[in-house]
Amino acid sequence: MARAARSRTPNPDPPHNPLHRLLRTWFDGVPAPPATVRRTYRSRRTAPTAPLIEPPHPLARSLGLIAVTVLGAWLGLLLIGRVHAPVGPMDTSMALRPSLTGGTTINVPPLGDLELSSHYAPVRLDVDVDRLDPVRSQALVDHPERFAGLQAEVTHDVTRGTLGLALHSCVAVASGATALGLAVYRRPRRALAAGGLALALLAASAGTAYATWNPRSVLEPKFSGLLSSAPSVVGNARNIVSEFNVYQKELARLVTNVTKLYDATSTLPVYQPDPTTIRVLHVSDIHLNPGSWRIIASLVKQYRINVIIDTGDTMDHGSAAENHFLDPVSALGAPYVWVRGNHDSRSTQKYLTRRAHVTVLDHGKAAQVAGVRIAGVGDPQFTPDRSVVAAGEPAERTAGGRLADSLRTQRLAGTPVDIALAHNPTAVTEADGLAPLALAGHLHHRENTLLPQGTRLMVEGSTGGGGLRAVQNKKPAPVEASVLYLDRTTKRLQAWDEITLGGLGLSRAEVSRHLPRENQPGATPAPSGPPHPSGPPSGPPSRPSGSPSDSPR
Repeated sequence: MARAARSRTPNPDPPHNPLHRLLRTWFDGVPAPPATVRRTYRSRRTAPTAPLIEPPHPLARSLGLIAVTVLGAWLGLLLIGRVHAPVGPMDTSMALRPSLTGGTTINVPPLGDLELSSHYAPVRLDVDVDRLDPVRSQALVDHPERFAGLQAEVTHDVTRGTLGLALHSCVAVASGATALGLAVYRRPRRALAAGGLALALLAASAGTAYATWNPRSVLEPKFSGLLSSAPSVVGNARNIVSEFNVYQKELARLVTNVTKLYDATSTLPVYQPDPTTIRVLHVSDIHLNPGSWRIIASLVKQYRINVIIDTGDTMDHGSAAENHFLDPVSALGAPYVWVRGNHDSRSTQKYLTRRAHVTVLDHGKAAQVAGVRIAGVGDPQFTPDRSVVAAGEPAERTAGGRLADSLRTQRLAGTPVDIALAHNPTAVTEADGLAPLALAGHLHHRENTLLPQGTRLMVEGSTGGGGLRAVQNKKPAPVEASVLYLDRTTKRLQAWDEITLGGLGLSRAEVSRHLPRENQPGATPAPSGPPHPSGPPSGPPSRPSGSPSDSPR
């Protein structure tokens, strides 16, 4: 039956060779071995050996582990390695990033970047200034005494932020390397080895950074973006203090060039001051801005100033440490008359009293300077002293009353005062009718008013651009000063020039000429002939900032 069944099986390829046909016929006649024998034979038969796969080289395995570790650590730093830390009045973000050269990058949006070669290691420190906190900034403005401890506070904040960044970075690199190692190798032991290696690499990088730390890198920064203009304005960090006069000279040159342009374009010879005219430079509220001295010196030279009048707030905190800021007043090229402001202490006044070419006025005292009789009273309040409650307007009126009594005494003695001075306009208003001209400051903007009894009150803006307060408004305060022209015989105001600079950034400069209504052409004859070549120029018509009684020409 088996033979018959096999014979019925179709043979798709019958052998054509007779020998093959004979052998096939013979094998077909041999009975097949039992199934049990076939199974036993197959179980004992050795399977054919597959070709062997060699294990990877140890060096290749190490390089692979290092690659996984570095990539995982970088991903960990990128995803969770950033920390937020307050530094003084600023909110900052700090992070470590892989780098071939190391260093520190400080990003100040939208101004640009500041790069420092602080260290050489495979990690770079990135610091982003996120914002200036308005609450902490306003607290510094409202309490200037806090600036004394600001350096220690910033140092403490930076140290705390750096330690927090170090701990956060350890967690980030270990987590990133372990997670990637587990995804690649699928073995917990190999993943933990990647995490440990990441911590070791971070520790080695930190050690390298510490060994190559260069604290003098801040002296040679690299600017980019809008910050790239900073070295050309004030020099780099190395000479920003020692060569601050570069900034001052450029600012003074700006004033001089604008003044010359103002002179060259003038076509209205309504008032031409001659060499005998007394020129008074009125400044106020410098507030520790060192650039103001260079501006004042430039104006003194350009306008041939006879006397400088400062109506106070030259300082900011009134501390003894600030007194040396006043040293340039003796070398400005003209006598300096000064009254105390509410930010000037008695120590400041005492220090100025000992300076050469400086006249300090207080308690209504009068002095003859450059042919002009001037009397003044110091501000009765010293507001930086928070232990004393501010007395307010009543104290100012009382001080103004003392000034008025002195002016009456001077008039009865036959030596009337030409200019009355006080820092606060409230105080000097009490001199209405007792002097033809009254000067004040304090408001940080110009005001020009004709008082009821005929005294002209001129309030000057901030010659220091507001000092530290320049950043509390949306726009920086302008730098302002005025040149007053007095008739040498009558000591009456003939005209005045208002000089205005654009504040921080110094994007503009303006000089405008104004005439009082009482000095219209014909009321006081104008000097004949051309103006003195070195004298201040006359300018095109403009609107005054004062009362309607002023007539600009």
